[in-house]
This record gives sequence, C-alpha cells and structure tokens, in this order.
Amino acid sequence: MHRTDEALAVAYIEEDDQEAFRQLVERHKERIFGYVMGMVRDRDVANDLFQETFFRAIRAMKKERGAYASQGKWLAWVMRIARNAVFDHMRERKKWTDVETNDAQDGSFWDRLPGEPAPADKQVDLRHRIDIMEQCIERLPGEQREVLLLRHETDMTFREIAELTNVSINTALGRMRYALLNLQKMIRIELGEEADGIRTT
Repeated sequence: MHRTDEALAVAYIEEDDQEAFRQLVERHKERIFGYVMGMVRDRDVANDLFQETFFRAIRAMKKERGAYASQGKWLAWVMRIARNAVFDHMRERKKWTDVETNDAQDGSFWDRLPGEPAPADKQVDLRHRIDIMEQCIERLPGEQREVLLLRHETDMTFREIAELTNVSINTALGRMRYALLNLQKMIRIELGEEADGIRTT
C-alpha cells in the first residue's frame, strides 16, 4: 500500500514508526541530495549537510512540538531545512556568491546517461558537454543557480520554490528564465560561439 508523505510523517510523529521515516528518506533522498550537492559542489560536504538535514528534521518532528505542521507538504518542509543547512554552511565559509568547487569528485547529478551505453566517441562528447554545463551552472549568480537546482533536482513547483525562497512566483520564474538564458549563452561561448553578457536579477 502506497502511503502519502503526510501519512508517513504522521505515522513517524505519532507512532514512532521508523519504517515510515525510512520510506520518506528513500522516496526523496535523491532530490534532496541533488540540490545540496549542486549548491556546495563537494561530495563530502554534501553528505554532511544531507545528514544534518535529516538530523534537524528528526529533531523537529519528534522533539520540537509544533515545529512540523500537518500541511501535506513534507518535501517542501524538509527542503527548507536542507536550504537552511546549506546557507548555514555557506555563511560559515563566506562563500555564498562564489561556491568553492571540487572537480575531482565522483559522478555528477546532472549526468543522467541512458541505459544503453553509447559509442565511445559519443560518450566522450556527452561527458564534455556535461562538464561544460556543470561549469556554467557554477558560474550562475547564486539566486539563479538555486532556483535551477530546486526545479531540476527536486521537481518542486515554482509556487513551492517561491515559498521556500521567500519571493514571489514571478521572481522565481524570472530567475529561472535568466538562469536558462545565461546558461545558453555561456555554453555557446564555451563552444566557441559569440554571446552577450550575463543577465542578473
């Protein structure tokens, strides 16, 4: 039987159902970790912040009475916790506008290769294009990078993104639009084509 996020959350809070919480984590871990990884660009740090996110979630759900309100939006709630954990980390390192990268890490969360392996030359070309895209994403203004990651990695709606980042839906949409325009221009530059400057919001 497929239980909703809300049913699982209630079961964990009211009945201490550990399996319910495990299902919540399994259901959303790729989205949450993908967002965190995209923001900090360091696998070890992302792992730490992922664990910190769920430590805070457990504490809020079990110990801080009233911290989690039954709204049927558990993912949006836990994404706010993940975002706060990321921002806390960035404030500590004072790196919000220019997040330090680590190019030596394992596979990318933007690397969604098809099931059937492509010929070696096409794999090399695809890997090269993915590398270019990742580098360009890292150079986006911080607010644009965040909305792009929230939309791509978590599949949140723009209404949910707007609520999470405390802006209007139009602002969230605008940031996404500029992010895509800027990505397109930067990628064209990397591929040797001319483009205008980076747009900011």
